[in-house]
Amino acid sequence: MPFKAGLELTELQNMTVPEDDNISNDSNDFTEVENGQINSKFISDRESRRSLTNSHLEKKKCDEYIPGTTSLGMSVFNLSNAIMGSGILGLAFALANTGILLFLLLLVSVTLLSIYSIYLLLVCSKETGCMVYEKLGEQNVGAMLSYLFIVKNELPSAIKFLMGKDENFPAWYVDGRILVVIVTFGIILPLCLLKNLGYLGYTSGFSLSCMVFFLIVVIYKKFQIPCYELELNATSSMLSNSSAHEHMCKPKYVIFNSKTVYALPTIAFAFVCHPSVLPIYSELKDRSQKKMQLVSNISFFAMFVMYFMTAIFGYLTFYDNVQSDLLHKYQSKDDILILTVRLAVIVAVILTVPVLFFTVRSSLFELARKTKFDLCRHVVVTFVLLVIINLLVIFIPTMKDIFGVVGVTSANMLIFILPSSLYLKITHQDGSKLTQRIWASLFLALGIMFSLVSIPLVIYDWVQSGGSAEGH
Repeated sequence: MPFKAGLELTELQNMTVPEDDNISNDSNDFTEVENGQINSKFISDRESRRSLTNSHLEKKKCDEYIPGTTSLGMSVFNLSNAIMGSGILGLAFALANTGILLFLLLLVSVTLLSIYSIYLLLVCSKETGCMVYEKLGEQNVGAMLSYLFIVKNELPSAIKFLMGKDENFPAWYVDGRILVVIVTFGIILPLCLLKNLGYLGYTSGFSLSCMVFFLIVVIYKKFQIPCYELELNATSSMLSNSSAHEHMCKPKYVIFNSKTVYALPTIAFAFVCHPSVLPIYSELKDRSQKKMQLVSNISFFAMFVMYFMTAIFGYLTFYDNVQSDLLHKYQSKDDILILTVRLAVIVAVILTVPVLFFTVRSSLFELARKTKFDLCRHVVVTFVLLVIINLLVIFIPTMKDIFGVVGVTSANMLIFILPSSLYLKITHQDGSKLTQRIWASLFLALGIMFSLVSIPLVIYDWVQSGGSAEGH
């Protein structure tokens, strides 16, 4: 989950660093970073607010005088935390609407393209000395929407189970729309109002553990639940038609339908981790571009395996009946294991939202050049943003709509457009990198084409379906 950038920012707030006699303006080993930004516990908040977007982009060696302390293995774990998010819940739905072979092709492609975008980002960092991607914290709005949507979907089922009620129990206090508002303003709002949320960063490990537990349960349930259509929807008339049942429970390898357009944005959304890459790089022990690229390669490969296993076992459990929120498809009635997964994921996402929210709010303040803390503005902006996010969560009909919109907008920007654009800007006078610039230009064109094709198709599907029912 993408907490790292938000966590580092919170730790920087109100931090003062004493003067160190060993670091002075006369030191030959120290080069002031005017345009980059090092996201580290050793740098003050004032210094940390320098961004890559300044016009003067000289090569800085900032990574040489601030040594990292994090091992390669722990960096892999941190980046895996950053990659892992709610997108994993939508991958089985993406597979159900593309088929196994087409989904695998898309998953491999997005994995490789994401690794290449990390490479471009690391090159930009090396050339400019920039150690942060935090100005793009607004992308966390999409992640917060998906997390609160999980609360809206899963919390009612958990409460009904604990009360011993069935899924059709109609009381107002198990209405997901009401519950998400209660959770937001009863738990999340007080946490968002705090000036320092650093301790919540420890939930990243808990969240990753929850998703690993979720994967284990998905695999286990595949062998426990018979063909979903046979078990749930079979009637006496249908039972005579065994061939129809076999068709319902037969995996498909290539599929094209109106929901296929959501597959690529959902996969892209699942791999967004870019705001966290440079902060993790800045803390890497004995860091180098090659070593950080190795961290990225290992992390993305691990997430690729985890994503594919979740998608394939989720699909082979429910086939065409899989929903855009895979967890919601499992019935928790009399099933302690599913209830445990639900509660773990709910707690994880509730504790994650404030960390993501902090990055969004900080980015807005930076854009407005309101860096000095003001309590009234702090409270008002927090309240207004949470109201807007809650309204979106309440009125957005399905999780696939969040994955679709965020995938073709912010995820596309972070993976394709911005890394390639920054690389082209930084190397525009370097004639020795013509080949690399051509590849970066093609990468940029691919991102633009992705948006131009996907956005109209998503809007068309909304118009055709009336934005209502989920399914096929």
